[in-house]
Amino acid sequence: MAARTQWNNIGIFLLAFLCLSDWSMAQISYTISEEVDKGTAVGNLAKDLNLSVQQLQATGLQITSGYIKRYFDISHESGALFVSDRIDREELCPNMVKCSLSIEAILSNPRSLHRIQVLINDINDNVPSFLEEIITIDMSESSHVGERHPLPVAHDADAGINSVKTYKLNTNEYFTLDIQSAGDRSVSAELVLQKTLDREKEAVIELTLTAFDGGKPPKTGTLQIHIHVLDVNDNPPVFSKTLYKVQVIENPNVGDLLLTLSATDLDEGVNSQIVYSFTERARLSLEDKFAINNNTGEITVKGKIDYEENQAYEIRVQARDKGTPPRSAHSKVLVEVVDVNDNAPVITVSSLMSPVKEDAEIGTAVAMVTITDKDGGRNGLTKCGVLVTGPFKLKSNYENYYSLLVDGSLDREAISMYNISIEATDEGTPALSSTAVVTIQVSDVNDNAPRFPDAHINVFVKENIPTGTTIYRLTTEDLDLNENAKSAYQLIKGTSQRAQNAALVNINSETGDIITLQTFNYEELKTFQFKVQATDSGVPPLSSNVTVNVLILDENDNNPTILAPYSELGSVNSETIPYSAEAGYFVAKIRAVDADSGYNALLSYHLTEPKGNNLFRIGTSTGEIRTKRRMSDNDLKSHPLVVLVSDNGEPSLSATVSIDVVVVESTADIQTQFRNVPLKEDSFSDLNLYLLIAIVSVSVVFLLSLISLIAVRCHRTDGGFSRYSAPMITTHPDGSWSYSKATQQYDVCFSSDTLKSDVVVFPAPFPPVDAELISINGGDTFTRTQTLPNKDKVRPDLLVTLAMKQLSRNQYSKYIISLIFG
Repeated sequence: MAARTQWNNIGIFLLAFLCLSDWSMAQISYTISEEVDKGTAVGNLAKDLNLSVQQLQATGLQITSGYIKRYFDISHESGALFVSDRIDREELCPNMVKCSLSIEAILSNPRSLHRIQVLINDINDNVPSFLEEIITIDMSESSHVGERHPLPVAHDADAGINSVKTYKLNTNEYFTLDIQSAGDRSVSAELVLQKTLDREKEAVIELTLTAFDGGKPPKTGTLQIHIHVLDVNDNPPVFSKTLYKVQVIENPNVGDLLLTLSATDLDEGVNSQIVYSFTERARLSLEDKFAINNNTGEITVKGKIDYEENQAYEIRVQARDKGTPPRSAHSKVLVEVVDVNDNAPVITVSSLMSPVKEDAEIGTAVAMVTITDKDGGRNGLTKCGVLVTGPFKLKSNYENYYSLLVDGSLDREAISMYNISIEATDEGTPALSSTAVVTIQVSDVNDNAPRFPDAHINVFVKENIPTGTTIYRLTTEDLDLNENAKSAYQLIKGTSQRAQNAALVNINSETGDIITLQTFNYEELKTFQFKVQATDSGVPPLSSNVTVNVLILDENDNNPTILAPYSELGSVNSETIPYSAEAGYFVAKIRAVDADSGYNALLSYHLTEPKGNNLFRIGTSTGEIRTKRRMSDNDLKSHPLVVLVSDNGEPSLSATVSIDVVVVESTADIQTQFRNVPLKEDSFSDLNLYLLIAIVSVSVVFLLSLISLIAVRCHRTDGGFSRYSAPMITTHPDGSWSYSKATQQYDVCFSSDTLKSDVVVFPAPFPPVDAELISINGGDTFTRTQTLPNKDKVRPDLLVTLAMKQLSRNQYSKYIISLIFG
């Protein structure tokens, strides 16, 4: 640079001298590669000056330059210009793509000055190199796949094609390279994580980064990278931008603020406190040019910034939190140096049309832009454009006058305001530029329909709520504004079933409240569905639908119901047990059902009377009443028991049944007890009539079946029961009778005491046979497992026949007489 300055001063002096002396001047250009041998011919200067070899001595041709070294000389014998000293392009023109040397050829007779420019071509005589041979990078094992880490830039003193062109990373399973090129300025690489790190598996990963220049063959330089895998805090800092751009006029004042970095960390406490720093010591000595505030992220001018020295600076910055271990984020700051000029262009915006409808057509004029510059000549000529690509563009009307036009589709819901940066640049040397921001508001049109949060909405409602109760409030989201976003709700009545369901509720068209029109009963209706349409108030209106599923929740509103044989109102329920009954003797079994569901239908059985009872117990879940101990002489002969059946609802509902247990001396005295039901004095009981018909029918069927059985046994083969399948006939341990209201199943069971065996027939139809069980004591004459017809209904006569085999003829006669005559 010093040699160059010296040459410029000498050149100016010679130019002034020649102008005063009427000397003529011309320029000649040559090209030569650097590092050529001394004596290498550059060109035939005599020929280019139209001089013969004989005229060289007479003209007094001399070669002069403003450099300290004499790089070129002329042969007076041949007139050739040759290299007289070593030429190193990197020494002469550091940091410059184009390098040339200027010398002068002076002729004294006739007097003339010829300027000779020798362009120095670069050769690949330098290898890429890194400032450090080894770097260490700390990375958390919780780093996400795709996380990037910038790597140091390799520097090559060569220029153009011989500079650094690419990077390669040694083969590994964790990292790849993302190579980024900034044109001819620089090529950088980022380390990209492609597989989750595991510190326990591999704590240190060693990588080799190789930089290649563009020479043929290329030259390389390597950098060793040691990756330390650490357990660190969860979230790294995040910069607001991956690339910050800022312009600075050359020769700014020391301390001037360039920009303020901004990074955020989702962690708390120390892990969210951020420290800013530069991450690379570049050969351009960035730390001598700029300073960074570690706490605020402010980057300020620290040293002299000269446009002729460097037109742009690329600063690599880092934001690191104070966690243990710390996490960091990286970004780049591109500082462009603007050369000095007297007057910058001035941008004037007029006829601004704002707001602009979001459905504005492409080509709609938004504003008029006028560019003025007080300078004259080329410094006053300007060009103008929009900085950021977007839905707007500038169209030139005529010199320095532009129209700002819509150049793409607008969407207020995505961007409601545009800050359009317009830049004007003059053609001075160096050029100056200025920017202006035009704010354009985008107005709304009705282009978005109301949207429900979900396509289906489930509403849970308790049964028995009062009519007129608000069970749900519908809401919609409309990205439009004002009337375009105001929704009205209405029920959609389509099919007959949907119309019937919609009649159960009403909807407030303004608020979206769903209101019941009747009380719901879970036992009658468990769920129903209807559709609602939301329509906005725009022009034209837009709408959307939602399906509402209403699910009725059960409440404990049904008392338990005692099942037969203890369910008749006003009946006297009594049971007899022998005095010799052992502890655990089966007395009776209470059964009940509840119309509710879930816990509201889960029943439990308790003996509430007599108080202090120590003789009988009841199964809480089974309802079986059994003796606790043997009888004693001090015990009463009659024991009135009250059984309380409670459900599990809140509050709990219950039902009671009274049973009078009579103790008899021997089993011979035990008689089947029948309930006495008050009869109407003026009419015969329908129940007795049904029972009479049933008993007579069963008896006839029984006698016919008995005769048929005797006849068939004479011709029966061994496979007589092969056509039968379930139900199974098994021994029931306690002689209990089980009944399920849900499936209408019937079981015929007998107690271990044959004197106490009963037959109870329910009037409901039998279910399919494959759901039936018939239990008979192990001591009965019919002891083996037998299957009944699979496809036909179970025959009541067969059940009665099996049951009657347990009764003596005397007991059967008494049973028939008691049913007939009450």
